[in-house]
Amino acid sequence: MRDRHSLRRPARVALAALLSLSALASCSSIAPGELNAGTQYGIGTPLTDQDLAAWNIDIAPDGRGLPAGSGDVATGAHLFAAKCAACHGARGEGGLGDQLIGGLGTLTSAKPQRTVGSYWPYATTLFDYIRRAMPYNAPESLSADEVYAVSAFLLNQNGIVPANTRLDAATLPRVVMPNRHGFVADPRPGRL
Repeated sequence: MRDRHSLRRPARVALAALLSLSALASCSSIAPGELNAGTQYGIGTPLTDQDLAAWNIDIAPDGRGLPAGSGDVATGAHLFAAKCAACHGARGEGGLGDQLIGGLGTLTSAKPQRTVGSYWPYATTLFDYIRRAMPYNAPESLSADEVYAVSAFLLNQNGIVPANTRLDAATLPRVVMPNRHGFVADPRPGRL
């Protein structure tokens, strides 16, 4: 014989199901003119161009999307020491984080070193990644000037740009990376 508590559970489940169905039915009876403009089912807030701009920070290989600002190798060295070396080593040799310096000529070896200098095809990709994901403990915390400077430092340490380099939206896309032609192009329309 069941006790009175075990009989209440099925009744509560049935009541919850009926209430859910009732709520769904009431939503479907809302006239389209009663919905919030630009939203489905009358909930949420439509996104504005300004809302999207905060998330639209991708940088194309040709430099489209690079922000205003600039940075030089010397400033990048100081920033790297302060914000990057704890994970990537004092000279970018790796540690908790990936190795960033060296590896040129190793991609076809038994132990390839995939670093900024040996593997990455575009300098703009370096900027994009640092801007989005670094430093690891505070992603997106660096200013555009700081990202340009750290990029300049890393490119210099890999022997790609000279020590007196200052990078900005015009000069960064012109940096030719050693592995620029080491990738197969995507043949689909609209792909780079």
